[in-house]
Amino acid sequence: MIARLAIIGVGLIGGSLARALRHAGVVDKIIGCGRSVANLERALELGVIDCFTQDPARAVRDADMIFLAVPLGAMRDTFTAIKGRLRDEAVITDGGSVKGSVVADARAVFGQVPARLVPGHPIAGTEHSGVEASFPELYRDRRVILTPLSETDPDALDRVTRLWQHCGAQVTHMDLAHHDRILAATSHLPHMLAFGLVDALARRQESDELFRYAAGGFWDFTRIASSDPVMWRDICLANREPLGEMLQCFGDEMRTFATSIRCGDGDRLREIFQRAKTARDSYLDGLPPHQGH
Repeated sequence: MIARLAIIGVGLIGGSLARALRHAGVVDKIIGCGRSVANLERALELGVIDCFTQDPARAVRDADMIFLAVPLGAMRDTFTAIKGRLRDEAVITDGGSVKGSVVADARAVFGQVPARLVPGHPIAGTEHSGVEASFPELYRDRRVILTPLSETDPDALDRVTRLWQHCGAQVTHMDLAHHDRILAATSHLPHMLAFGLVDALARRQESDELFRYAAGGFWDFTRIASSDPVMWRDICLANREPLGEMLQCFGDEMRTFATSIRCGDGDRLREIFQRAKTARDSYLDGLPPHQGH
């Protein structure tokens, strides 16, 4: 399916894609590209890639499939670096968590959105980063959302769809703006809550004691606060409007909680808890854990 795959950003996401496609036997050669020579050398040692370069233009020169797994803040510079160096038939896709900013960056660099650019987002990941954290099963039974535009080449869309299916993923197509609103609520907001809670407790005078006696629920909930700070800074800035709305909504919910607790309104609290339990049981129970993340 893929003669030459260029992966720019060989970390958890890019590395896991390379491992999955190699395991499926659908890629001949994989070229890695990134800023860290040590990480690229490790990727080569692990057999994740076949060769590497730190120059995106060289990486994509003969590639028929290009996967961009760089932070959103680096996406425009990456497009600039590969502009004019692509084969006519090359397909470009990405793993960015905010699709509006990726498309805006592509339009700014190329003058229009390239027909063979297929914006995508695998709903998968862990709190770890780097190629050593990658593994071929990361995308198995996970959802991957593609957000094609009206100008997207149908052949390119088909190739990217099949790429993810070879990884064992369930592929969905979605409107770009709708994707960013959905992810603001289901992915970006939970990360903000985890980061915010850990930061608030870490700044308290008794923080050592708080963390020492934290129960399992605290560690489960805040696991994602160990995620890459640079990546999440970029996500917040790229999706600021939908995420800002969700933070405002959640702030209102917390104020309702605070008022109910201060007033001793047990009936109101039970109503909220029951409604939340019913919703979660209805939508999430019975699904594999990763589909509820």
